[in-house]
Amino acid sequence: MESLFGDDRLVHLERIPARAARFGELTTPLPEAVAERLPVERFWTHQAEAIDLARAGRSVAIATGTASGKSLCFQVPIAEAVGAEVPGTALLLFPTKALAQDQLRALEALGMPGLVPACYDGDTGPEVRAWARRHASVLLTNPDMLHVGLLPHHGRWATFLMRLQYVVVDELHVLRGIFGTHVAHVLRRLRRICNEYGSDPTFIFGSATIGEPAVLASALCAKEVEAVTDDGSPRGERLFALWNPPLLDEHTGARGSANVETAALLSTLVGDDRRAIAFCRSRKGTEVVAADTRRRLPEKLRETVRPYRGGYLAAERREIEGELFSGALRGVVATSALELGIDIGTLDACVLDGFPGTVSSMWQQAGRAGRAQQQSLAVLVAGEDQLDQWLMAHPKELFSRPPEPAVINPSNPSVLQPHLACAAYELPLSPDDTAWWGDELDDGVRDLVLDDCLTVRDGRAYWSGRGAPAWGIGLRSGSSEEYRIATPEGHLIGTVDGSRAFSSVHPGAVYLHQGQAWRVTDLDLHDRVAWVEPSDGGEVTQVRSETDIRILADEACRRIGPIELHLGAVQIDERVVGYQRRDVHTRELLSTETLDLPPSCLVTRGFWFTIDEALLHSAGIAPADWPGTLHAAEHAAIGILPLFTICDRWDVGGVSTALQVDTGKPTVVIYDGYPGGAGIAELGFASGERLLRTTLEVIVGCSCDSGCPSCVQSPKCGNGNEPLDKAGAAALLRAVVA
Repeated sequence: MESLFGDDRLVHLERIPARAARFGELTTPLPEAVAERLPVERFWTHQAEAIDLARAGRSVAIATGTASGKSLCFQVPIAEAVGAEVPGTALLLFPTKALAQDQLRALEALGMPGLVPACYDGDTGPEVRAWARRHASVLLTNPDMLHVGLLPHHGRWATFLMRLQYVVVDELHVLRGIFGTHVAHVLRRLRRICNEYGSDPTFIFGSATIGEPAVLASALCAKEVEAVTDDGSPRGERLFALWNPPLLDEHTGARGSANVETAALLSTLVGDDRRAIAFCRSRKGTEVVAADTRRRLPEKLRETVRPYRGGYLAAERREIEGELFSGALRGVVATSALELGIDIGTLDACVLDGFPGTVSSMWQQAGRAGRAQQQSLAVLVAGEDQLDQWLMAHPKELFSRPPEPAVINPSNPSVLQPHLACAAYELPLSPDDTAWWGDELDDGVRDLVLDDCLTVRDGRAYWSGRGAPAWGIGLRSGSSEEYRIATPEGHLIGTVDGSRAFSSVHPGAVYLHQGQAWRVTDLDLHDRVAWVEPSDGGEVTQVRSETDIRILADEACRRIGPIELHLGAVQIDERVVGYQRRDVHTRELLSTETLDLPPSCLVTRGFWFTIDEALLHSAGIAPADWPGTLHAAEHAAIGILPLFTICDRWDVGGVSTALQVDTGKPTVVIYDGYPGGAGIAELGFASGERLLRTTLEVIVGCSCDSGCPSCVQSPKCGNGNEPLDKAGAAALLRAVVA
């Protein structure tokens, strides 16, 4: 690791000292049958506090660092419950299948009397599912399977549910935005069914360090939750390096590739006999970095590095997880699928290919290394975008900034109404269900009745559709569709969510899987299949799109100096119209192709700035430059927005226009990328002035002449970053914040 230091690309090194353990005692001793089988003799302070709360029937959210033994906080009360004279049951929810499999191994290793764990997810065969219903005292699954597989068929689980004592919700910090909003309604449906069977389970949430964990947990399960945040676990020394790819051209702002730097760092670590993990922000980036890392290693080490991401088939995931756990792999390149608390053995180092979007995720990823309390290294490799470069210029922000609170929006009608339909299928809705959905129940039921989804009889609302509605509702993207990626011979390569299909597997797209490049020859919209053939991997593709926006409701307004900031409902109409082909190494434009794909319509939440033409004139900006000025300001603001809202830039979109039809003024709109919104627009509205000041700082602090990815260019721009006027954006923002 020492070979990495003394390099000009190292802009900051933070030394986080080791700390000793602090121990606590339980208020009431555990039964001997449980205590003698535990893998520890004493509990750390936060473990003892959490176990005491759970045993007393008080729901708890444990938000402590990685490797702080959060699993014991729920394993211990569950082991006591299932072995009691009147045995209870437990339901464990994990956001990924890998995490559930990892916890299954840990529970089986305990060997507690009465503790019979079973996984129940999309990879579980019919025979194992039937066995789990008959025998399991602890069921490990994910929110998606609870949503479509268990709640609609709760009668099959009656005995399990009537004895349900604990519900564990792990990785609380990922339950934000649209996914968290969906899960909030799934948990309300679960509590409602449990109430029907006479149980009222205690909730135990596990989380990486986030702001206000009890507030988020309470919003998710609709009951009071207490936070445990004082981490008593020991930790080895951690070195945290900030690494900025070299500036290649001061005038254009071009920097070296973060992917290339990450691959070089990972190969150096593996070559130095260190076990390491690299996290990338996209599936494509994961494949590119893994392939580059392997090319840099001697032949005998190349097979010890593999990529891991969503979209792999179950057998591939299990194989890679097994190699990680056994130590056969020296390096792995992953998306956030391995950010979570899966035990992947002893790692010495972690490389982050770009800031992962939130301080919480950064610490969670960095914490994958050093779990055995040895000295560890984390390296954050900056991307070209606005937020990464701002953090490189303000390194202390990363180590002093408190973790962000996560937000969900259970009032989102686009999420609420489908789950009310699911609840009506499970049990007819009645006025008593205001206990779970409050005053929004009446409006939701009325709208569903008008849509002929519900029928009211004797004061109760019954599902009137065909089949279980849960199958039509995806929890993670707002889309229930999934496209298969297959060869003409019928070999399944992987899958992609319907909301991403037009942008990632459109005709002509280059798709990467396990280091192999595939070109999409046809996208079958009816059967939802992307047909692919092998490609030489020499190019990448990026879509171009056209977007129109309408303001549907202006709900709040306040002034920021000479401009107005608004909040409300917006409608986005978007069509993917083509794509660019670029050389994978030089980024040279090879060609621009056209596409004819159906349009999409999104009704969501947004915040927008309206600007008087007089202000633009007084700032010295000619009318011909207004579109580029507003476009540049929009890009820079979206790039820095995650600093104020716990989101990723890919969670939001933007549209700027010199004359917006609904406002009648030059307008910049930033909108939540999910139907009905996930709470991001409200946070953006609240941080308006700070957002504009920091956006100005990003633009004027960049050394390029006319705009680059570190200030006003965007990797997701549907217009190919045209037009952009960096100088105009800086002049406008100076006039606003002055």
